[in-house]
Amino acid sequence: MIWAAMCATSGPRRDSQRMDHVSVLREEVKRYLTGGGVRVVFDGTIGAGGHAETLLDADPNLSIIGVDRDPDALEIARSRLARFGNRVTLSQASYSEIGDVLGGDRVDGVLLDLGISSMQIDRAERGFGYRSEGPLDMRMGTDGETAAVLLSRLDAREIAGLLRSLGDVRHHGPIARAIKRAAATGRMNTTSDLRSAVASGLKRAARPSELSRVFQAIRIAVNSELDLLDVFLTRVMGSLERNARIAVISYHSLEDRRIKTFFRDLSATCVCPPTVPVCVCGHRPSLRVLTRRAVRPSEVEIEANPRARSACLRVAEVIEEVAQ
Repeated sequence: MIWAAMCATSGPRRDSQRMDHVSVLREEVKRYLTGGGVRVVFDGTIGAGGHAETLLDADPNLSIIGVDRDPDALEIARSRLARFGNRVTLSQASYSEIGDVLGGDRVDGVLLDLGISSMQIDRAERGFGYRSEGPLDMRMGTDGETAAVLLSRLDAREIAGLLRSLGDVRHHGPIARAIKRAAATGRMNTTSDLRSAVASGLKRAARPSELSRVFQAIRIAVNSELDLLDVFLTRVMGSLERNARIAVISYHSLEDRRIKTFFRDLSATCVCPPTVPVCVCGHRPSLRVLTRRAVRPSEVEIEANPRARSACLRVAEVIEEVAQ
């Protein structure tokens, strides 16, 4: 889950809210990213520090370089991980800036926990959730335009396109036109405004699954989530040591498809077109996929944390012979 977030509040409230978010697949992440030659892990979505804490507790020789776009999340992580001292380095940045953050250095492991945290969803003032009244913000960090500004700037055709492509929203056309009508009359400033517009487009009350898809699509667009993931995938190999491991937790098919394709392409032994009868490409794989199928949470974990249900973990390892 990327992007655990908390506001700057008094200590007791911050600590109690911090624990409301439970990092998913913690034991599985620990299994793949501790032991062996893993000494430095880049946690590109440090959030509240749950995965980092698990890794640091498991291996006293391991250190974490953690980043997050959300300054509130970093404050929580800094407090939570303070007991590990100089084994932890934190900074505000996007994981897509991995090369700049590392300054040319390489790491033994990379962890991304994509998506959105329970703390962000449950804080009405962040505007991520449709169940609570709040400003229509949806930004992971503090910069860039809010969801309200985005929907005011785009035309109905563009809104329909992002609803279709980023949320697989049915009836995206009528919903987009209703959103634009509301925005044009100054009624697209809160989460309630967006819920009302969706209902107007459907001409009936929207079901939770429909609202979830609409809010997801707009959130992804506001934060350029898929664009940042694409940038990261073009850069990450240049920041990995030999035998380094890449672990990515995703929550919907748009993310997972990108990770799966990236791992498949870099682990392929041949990239010749299907029409070529004999391999002539000379391609050498640079990754070995360690998870033939995505790793899913157990039923026990899902029962304890229902929001973990959609999580899937994929892991690959840099092949020593071709790492440079």
